[in-house]
Amino acid sequence: MEQASVLQLSSASAHVVRFMEPLLLLTIMLPRWSRAIAEISKAGSQNRVIEIHKHLIACQNYAKVAATSSPATVDSKEKGAATKVLVNVDKMFWSKPSSLALALDSPLRIEDPKYVGIRRIILKLLLFYSKQSKSIRGANVVYKRIISQVDKPAIYNVFLLEKTFKTTFSLLVLHMWLCLRRLKEEGKEGVEFAQYLYEIYNHDLELRVSKAGVNLLLTRWMKDLEKIFYGNIVAYDAAMLPEAKKDELPNVIWRNIFSEDDASEPDGLVKHAIQVMSRYIRHEASCLSLTDREAMFSGNFMRQSSEHIKAYSPLEIMRS
Repeated sequence: MEQASVLQLSSASAHVVRFMEPLLLLTIMLPRWSRAIAEISKAGSQNRVIEIHKHLIACQNYAKVAATSSPATVDSKEKGAATKVLVNVDKMFWSKPSSLALALDSPLRIEDPKYVGIRRIILKLLLFYSKQSKSIRGANVVYKRIISQVDKPAIYNVFLLEKTFKTTFSLLVLHMWLCLRRLKEEGKEGVEFAQYLYEIYNHDLELRVSKAGVNLLLTRWMKDLEKIFYGNIVAYDAAMLPEAKKDELPNVIWRNIFSEDDASEPDGLVKHAIQVMSRYIRHEASCLSLTDREAMFSGNFMRQSSEHIKAYSPLEIMRS
């Protein structure tokens, strides 16, 4: 009997070692990777960072802060394709809003592993199944859903946007706001979950800013972008109020996403794209409101609008 207990404990110890080994390796390697990336970036971006610093001192509004970053690298073929793709956007985002929760048998669902026996006991002792740990894992899945929308070229093609740091950041803030707005409906638990989501977003944004070539002024950049983030959220919230004017949301979209200078108002194709994005935002917000709590807290939802964008973006047809 004692020998069986010893063997069981030995097996449990081995499971713990296997479970903790990747975490320990990640903890050791992360500082080294960070230093290596910083050294590589510093050599090639010294002059650019000095120029960015001058812009940040002189500029206060959104466009002048965000637009100083380097645009994402796009080869000439992709640029040509982006200018040629014309989408029949007048047919998009008119469907009746519905829940975005994934079906229980959907291959896109992400579930916690179903451990049993001694492994489950060990994971419980390590707080793997604690409320906080579950919330962090769920927030990670939600954030992956957000960036899956923002990082793909389809959304830029549909709304006639050039993929730069500014536009990517603007769309990231927009989709974060849509999720945060829905989470607020869940009361205190939703607010706590939203905080985990925001921390994940903030870490990802810091990596994106560093990748754009900003290292020496990273803290200042993060503070400026944080102000923009909260300013945008307040503006979106106000534009969605029942008493808001009809053109308030399009105006906010223009200022936050499309405008790159002090132009007073959009015109032509851009104006039409803003109207379509306004419809997209309202449709997305309505769908998220119909999505149940479990789906929102686990990240097991998929945006219908993203499927519409995928479906329409390859079409090279003129708007009717």
